[in-house]
Amino acid sequence: MLDSNLKTQLKAYLEKVTQPFEIVASLDDGEKSRELLSLLQDIAGLSDKITLKTDGDDARKPSFSLNRIGGNISLRFAGIPMGHEFTSLVLALLQVGGHPSKTAPEVIEQIKALDGDYRFETYFSLSCQNCPDVVQALNLMAVLNPNVKHVAIDGALFQDEVEARQIMSVPSIYLNGELFTQGRMSEEEILAKLDTGSSARDAEKLKAKDAFDVLVVGGGPAGAAAAIYAARKGIRTGVAAERFGGQVLDTMAIENFISVKETEGPKLARALEEHVREYEVDIMNLQRASQLIPAGEDGLHRVRFDNGGELKAKTLILATGARWREMNVPGEQEYRGRGVAYCPHCDGPLFKGKRVAVIGGGNSGVEAAIDLAGIVAHVTLLEFGEDLRADAVLQRKLNSLPNVRVLKMAQTTEVKGDGQKVTGLIYKDRSSEEMHSVELEGIFVQIGLLPNSEWLKGTLELSRFGEIIVDAKGQTSIPGVFAAGDVTTVPYKQIVIAVGEGAKASLSAFDHLIRTSAPA
Repeated sequence: MLDSNLKTQLKAYLEKVTQPFEIVASLDDGEKSRELLSLLQDIAGLSDKITLKTDGDDARKPSFSLNRIGGNISLRFAGIPMGHEFTSLVLALLQVGGHPSKTAPEVIEQIKALDGDYRFETYFSLSCQNCPDVVQALNLMAVLNPNVKHVAIDGALFQDEVEARQIMSVPSIYLNGELFTQGRMSEEEILAKLDTGSSARDAEKLKAKDAFDVLVVGGGPAGAAAAIYAARKGIRTGVAAERFGGQVLDTMAIENFISVKETEGPKLARALEEHVREYEVDIMNLQRASQLIPAGEDGLHRVRFDNGGELKAKTLILATGARWREMNVPGEQEYRGRGVAYCPHCDGPLFKGKRVAVIGGGNSGVEAAIDLAGIVAHVTLLEFGEDLRADAVLQRKLNSLPNVRVLKMAQTTEVKGDGQKVTGLIYKDRSSEEMHSVELEGIFVQIGLLPNSEWLKGTLELSRFGEIIVDAKGQTSIPGVFAAGDVTTVPYKQIVIAVGEGAKASLSAFDHLIRTSAPA
C-alpha cells in the first residue's frame, strides 16, 4: 500500500512513539477492506510498539480504531485515510503513541477540562483540504479526554450514511447524533462552541492587555508578513485574527509562490503561523473585528470585536482579506450546505454521478468545472458575460470534455429545492430575456471575492467596491492606520503580493512610530 519512500518517512516519525498501542481493524471481504488491511500491515511493520488486530466488530467496514494499551481512548477511522487525511492518520498514530501535541498548553488544558459525553462523527472526503483540520482537532480531543469519542468517516465510501443524513458538504460534524456544524474548525473553535462561557472570558482577556505598538488585524499572508516584520523591530506586536491563514486555508494547489514549487493552502497557512510564532508576537485567534475607533487624545487606536473585547494600539495594520462572493438570489442561503457549495475540491466527491452547475466563467469557475467533470455525471457552467474569462489553456481543456455544457449570457436568478436539498436552478438568458430552468443536484459558486471591510464603513475611506484605499506605503485615510492584502485597492489578489504588501505596511507603521514618538 505504501511505497518505499513513504515507509521510510513514516518509520522515522514512528520512532517518536513512546507508548505501545493497538490497531484494531473491522473488515469484510470487499476490495476496500483488503486495501485497508495492506495499509495497516505496512504501518504495524514499521514499529515494535504497534500491534495489529483484525478481530474488530464495528458496524462500519472497513474501519479501524487506535487503542492505547491500558488507556481509555475512542478514536476511529472509517475508510482508508490517504490523500489529505494521511497527515491526520500520522498525527493520530503519534498522539495515541504518547508523542505530545504542539497545541497551545491553555487549549490542551481546556480540552482536558471538558465534562460530559461527546460522541463526534466527522464526514470527510479525501480531496477536501478543509477536512484534516477538523479530523485532527477531534482526534486530539479524543486522545486527551476520555469523555470525547471520535470517528472520522470517508463520505465517498459510506454513501448510504451520506444519503440518509443528506450530507452535501464536508466536513460535516455530528455530535451525539445531531448535526453540530459544517466547515473547517480548529480545536479553539470547537471548544468555543462547546464552552459557551469562553467568549466572555476571551473578551475580558483582550480588555486587560496593554497597548500594542503594532496591532495586526487579520492572519492571512499579509497579516503574517506584517507581524514578522514588526516583531523583528523589537516592538510590541499583536495579531488578532478570525482564523489564522485566512483565505489561503481554502486554496488547493499553490504553484506560483516564488521559491516554493508546489504546496497546498493549509500547509502554507501552518507554515505562516509557525514562522510568526518564532517571534514574540501575541496571537489572538477567533477574534472577529466589529469596530475601529481612531486614536483620540491618548494617541491609541482601538479595535472592538464581536465578543465585546477591545484592543488598543499605537498603529494598526488592517489585513482582513476577502471571502467568497455569493450570488444573493432566493434559495442560496436556504440550501447552503445542502447542494449549494463554494469548494469543489471539498464537496465534489459527494456529488459523484450527479448533475451539477458551476456559476462563474473565470479561472476558478472553469477549473472547478474541469475537476468536477471527472467526478459527476454532467456539469453546466453558467457565465454572466458574453465570453468566458478564464485562461485560454483552461478553456481548451473545458471544451474537450464531453459532459460539460457552457451557457453564456446566463444570469442565475433562483436556487430551487424540495425543502431538503437542491433540485435545480432558474436562469435568465440575458440576450433574449427568456427564463430557463435546469434540473440538478448541486451548485458550485465561483464568482470572485468580497473584501472583509463592512466593519470599517463610515470610519475610513473605502472604494466603491468596499476595498480599503491605500497609498504607495499602505497608509489609509487615518494617520497611523495601514492596510495590506486582498482587503485593499492594490490590484491582483495574489498570495505573493499580499506578503509583500504586509511587509511594506509594517515598515510604514514602524516609520510612523519613529516619527510620531520623536521629541520636538
